[in-house]
Amino acid sequence: MDHYVVLGRWTEQGAKTVRETTKRADAVKALASKHGGKFELWWTMGEYDFVGLLDAPSDEVANQIILSAGIQGNVRTRTMKAWTASEMEKLVSKIPP
Repeated sequence: MDHYVVLGRWTEQGAKTVRETTKRADAVKALASKHGGKFELWWTMGEYDFVGLLDAPSDEVANQIILSAGIQGNVRTRTMKAWTASEMEKLVSKIPP
């Protein structure tokens, strides 16, 4: 399973319909689950309005989930691929001395 950090901001439309934000998050969670993944979301103060953690079976599936959320026009996101400590250990063990 691949991991992604999703930083998001509401669009003007998303801010106007902020009362629906938890329902929209639930829809993304359901979509991730349908595709064999998992999505968690925290709402934040500051530069970003929310941060999400997405686990998905591939980059392609992650992209489909994120694009599906964005196409509705309520959010703009920035996504970063992430690694756990054990995954990072495997990765750096392959670096030549």
